[in-house]
Amino acid sequence: MAKVTYTLALSDEQVTILKACLLRDGFEFKEKEHVLYSAKKGKLNVTVYRKGPKVLVQGKETEDFVKFVLEPEVVGEARLGYEEHWQAEMFEPHFGIDESGKGDYFGPLIVAGVYTNSEITRALMNAGIMDSKRIGSGNRVRELAGKIRAEVGSRYKVIRWAPSRYNLLYKEYNNVNLMLARGHATVIKDLSVRVP
Repeated sequence: MAKVTYTLALSDEQVTILKACLLRDGFEFKEKEHVLYSAKKGKLNVTVYRKGPKVLVQGKETEDFVKFVLEPEVVGEARLGYEEHWQAEMFEPHFGIDESGKGDYFGPLIVAGVYTNSEITRALMNAGIMDSKRIGSGNRVRELAGKIRAEVGSRYKVIRWAPSRYNLLYKEYNNVNLMLARGHATVIKDLSVRVP
Protein backbone atom coordinates (compact mmCIF):
# COMPACT_ATOMS: atom_id res chain seq x y z
CA MET A 1 0.00 0.00 0.00
CA ALA A 2 1.41 3.40 -1.01
CA LYS A 3 2.10 5.92 1.73
CA VAL A 4 -0.33 8.86 1.80
CA THR A 5 1.26 10.73 4.73
CA TYR A 6 4.88 11.30 5.66
CA THR A 7 6.49 13.41 8.39
CA LEU A 8 10.15 14.32 8.81
CA ALA A 9 12.15 16.80 10.91
CA LEU A 10 14.09 19.31 8.81
CA SER A 11 16.97 21.69 9.45
CA ASP A 12 16.48 25.40 8.67
CA GLU A 13 18.60 24.96 5.55
CA GLN A 14 16.44 22.03 4.39
CA VAL A 15 13.30 24.15 4.93
CA THR A 16 14.72 26.74 2.50
CA ILE A 17 15.76 24.11 -0.07
CA LEU A 18 12.33 22.47 0.07
CA LYS A 19 10.58 25.79 -0.53
CA ALA A 20 12.75 26.39 -3.61
CA CYS A 21 11.85 22.91 -4.93
CA LEU A 22 8.14 23.56 -4.41
CA LEU A 23 8.33 26.94 -6.17
CA ARG A 24 10.26 25.38 -9.08
CA ASP A 25 7.67 22.60 -9.41
CA GLY A 26 4.68 24.97 -9.52
CA PHE A 27 3.14 24.40 -6.10
CA GLU A 28 0.58 26.98 -4.92
CA PHE A 29 1.37 28.48 -1.52
CA LYS A 30 -1.23 29.41 1.07
CA GLU A 31 -1.04 31.06 4.49
CA LYS A 32 -1.86 28.91 7.52
CA GLU A 33 -1.53 29.33 11.25
CA HIS A 34 1.49 27.72 13.01
CA VAL A 35 3.30 26.92 9.76
CA LEU A 36 6.29 28.36 7.95
CA TYR A 37 4.60 27.56 4.65
CA SER A 38 1.99 25.30 3.12
CA ALA A 39 1.89 24.38 -0.56
CA LYS A 40 -0.41 22.34 -2.76
CA LYS A 41 -0.21 20.86 -6.23
CA GLY A 42 -3.02 18.65 -7.43
CA LYS A 43 -3.87 16.35 -4.54
CA LEU A 44 -0.47 16.67 -2.86
CA ASN A 45 -0.10 18.92 0.20
CA VAL A 46 3.26 19.87 1.72
CA THR A 47 3.19 21.71 5.05
CA VAL A 48 6.25 22.84 7.01
CA TYR A 49 5.49 23.49 10.68
CA ARG A 50 7.40 26.07 12.72
CA LYS A 51 7.84 23.68 15.63
CA GLY A 52 10.70 21.36 14.80
CA PRO A 53 10.66 22.44 12.00
CA LYS A 54 8.88 19.43 10.53
CA VAL A 55 7.43 18.71 7.11
CA LEU A 56 4.13 16.89 6.64
CA VAL A 57 3.47 15.51 3.16
CA GLN A 58 -0.07 14.30 2.43
CA GLY A 59 -1.88 12.97 -0.62
CA LYS A 60 -1.84 10.22 -3.20
CA GLU A 61 1.52 11.32 -4.62
CA THR A 62 3.24 11.36 -1.20
CA GLU A 63 5.48 8.38 -1.82
CA ASP A 64 6.73 9.65 -5.20
CA PHE A 65 7.31 13.15 -3.82
CA VAL A 66 9.32 11.78 -0.88
CA LYS A 67 11.39 9.40 -3.04
CA PHE A 68 12.04 11.75 -5.97
CA VAL A 69 12.12 15.25 -4.43
CA LEU A 70 12.28 15.35 -0.62
CA GLU A 71 14.88 12.63 -0.07
CA PRO A 72 17.30 13.23 -2.97
CA GLU A 73 17.06 17.02 -3.28
CA VAL A 74 16.34 18.18 0.28
CA VAL A 75 17.45 15.56 2.81
CA GLY A 76 20.17 13.85 0.78
CA GLU A 77 19.43 10.35 2.03
CA ALA A 78 16.83 7.63 1.52
CA ARG A 79 14.57 7.16 4.54
CA LEU A 80 11.17 6.05 3.21
CA GLY A 81 11.05 2.28 3.31
CA TYR A 82 14.06 2.19 5.64
CA GLU A 83 12.25 3.02 8.87
CA GLU A 84 13.52 -0.15 10.53
CA HIS A 85 17.06 1.11 9.96
CA TRP A 86 16.52 4.77 10.93
CA GLN A 87 14.03 4.20 13.77
CA ALA A 88 14.79 0.66 14.91
CA GLU A 89 13.33 1.25 18.40
CA MET A 90 9.86 1.70 16.85
CA PHE A 91 9.93 -1.93 15.76
CA GLU A 92 10.99 -3.44 19.08
CA PRO A 93 8.17 -4.91 21.21
CA HIS A 94 6.94 -2.16 23.55
CA PHE A 95 3.98 -0.33 25.06
CA GLY A 96 3.15 3.11 23.71
CA ILE A 97 1.21 5.29 26.19
CA ASP A 98 -0.11 8.84 25.98
CA GLU A 99 -2.79 11.06 27.45
CA SER A 100 -5.24 13.68 26.26
CA GLY A 101 -7.46 16.24 27.94
CA LYS A 102 -5.15 17.64 30.60
CA GLY A 103 -5.11 21.20 29.21
CA ASP A 104 -7.83 23.82 29.10
CA TYR A 105 -10.15 21.50 27.20
CA PHE A 106 -13.26 20.71 29.25
CA GLY A 107 -13.92 17.03 28.82
CA PRO A 108 -12.62 13.67 29.94
CA LEU A 109 -9.01 13.00 30.83
CA ILE A 110 -7.91 9.98 28.82
CA VAL A 111 -4.86 7.76 29.19
CA ALA A 112 -4.41 5.14 26.48
CA GLY A 113 -1.80 2.53 25.76
CA VAL A 114 -1.14 -0.09 23.13
CA TYR A 115 1.28 -2.97 22.70
CA THR A 116 3.17 -3.08 19.43
CA ASN A 117 5.93 -5.10 17.82
CA SER A 118 7.55 -5.05 14.37
CA GLU A 119 4.58 -6.67 12.60
CA ILE A 120 1.98 -4.45 14.27
CA THR A 121 4.12 -1.31 13.77
CA ARG A 122 4.38 -1.98 10.02
CA ALA A 123 0.61 -2.55 9.78
CA LEU A 124 -0.15 0.65 11.74
CA MET A 125 2.19 2.69 9.55
CA ASN A 126 0.59 1.27 6.40
CA ALA A 127 -2.84 2.18 7.80
CA GLY A 128 -1.74 5.83 8.09
CA ILE A 129 -1.39 5.96 11.87
CA MET A 130 0.56 9.06 12.95
CA ASP A 131 0.84 11.63 15.71
CA SER A 132 -2.72 12.77 16.42
CA LYS A 133 -1.58 16.41 16.49
CA ARG A 134 -0.99 16.09 12.74
CA ILE A 135 -4.54 14.89 12.03
CA GLY A 136 -6.95 17.62 11.03
CA SER A 137 -10.34 16.22 11.98
CA GLY A 138 -12.04 14.37 14.80
CA ASN A 139 -13.65 12.03 12.26
CA ARG A 140 -10.22 11.01 10.96
CA VAL A 141 -9.00 10.44 14.53
CA ARG A 142 -11.98 8.15 15.18
CA GLU A 143 -11.38 6.30 11.92
CA LEU A 144 -7.71 5.71 12.78
CA ALA A 145 -8.64 4.66 16.34
CA GLY A 146 -10.82 1.95 14.83
CA LYS A 147 -7.91 0.79 12.67
CA ILE A 148 -5.65 0.62 15.73
CA ARG A 149 -8.19 -1.45 17.68
CA ALA A 150 -8.69 -3.79 14.71
CA GLU A 151 -4.96 -4.29 14.29
CA VAL A 152 -3.96 -4.84 17.93
CA GLY A 153 -7.00 -6.80 19.12
CA SER A 154 -7.13 -6.87 22.93
CA ARG A 155 -3.60 -5.46 23.28
CA TYR A 156 -4.72 -1.94 24.19
CA LYS A 157 -6.16 -0.17 27.23
CA VAL A 158 -8.03 3.13 27.50
CA ILE A 159 -8.83 4.89 30.79
CA ARG A 160 -11.42 7.65 30.58
CA TRP A 161 -12.06 9.93 33.53
CA ALA A 162 -15.17 12.04 33.00
CA PRO A 163 -15.08 15.53 34.59
CA SER A 164 -16.89 14.29 37.73
CA ARG A 165 -14.36 11.47 38.25
CA TYR A 166 -11.50 13.85 37.38
CA ASN A 167 -12.66 16.24 40.12
CA LEU A 168 -12.77 13.44 42.72
CA LEU A 169 -9.29 12.25 41.76
CA TYR A 170 -7.95 15.79 41.81
CA LYS A 171 -9.20 16.20 45.39
CA GLU A 172 -7.27 13.04 46.28
CA TYR A 173 -4.03 13.85 44.41
CA ASN A 174 -4.03 17.67 44.19
CA ASN A 175 -1.78 17.31 41.15
CA VAL A 176 -2.62 16.42 37.54
CA ASN A 177 0.80 14.84 36.97
CA LEU A 178 0.27 12.42 39.87
CA MET A 179 -3.13 11.52 38.41
CA LEU A 180 -1.50 10.89 35.04
CA ALA A 181 1.18 8.74 36.68
CA ARG A 182 -1.62 6.64 38.20
CA GLY A 183 -3.27 6.38 34.78
CA HIS A 184 -0.04 5.35 33.08
CA ALA A 185 0.71 2.78 35.80
CA THR A 186 -2.80 1.31 35.47
CA VAL A 187 -2.43 1.02 31.69
CA ILE A 188 1.01 -0.62 32.01
CA LYS A 189 -0.28 -3.08 34.62
CA ASP A 190 -3.26 -4.02 32.45
CA LEU A 191 -1.18 -4.42 29.29
CA SER A 192 1.41 -6.50 31.17
CA VAL A 193 -1.34 -9.00 31.96
CA ARG A 194 -2.68 -8.99 28.38
CA VAL A 195 0.78 -9.28 26.81
CA PRO A 196 2.99 -11.26 29.19
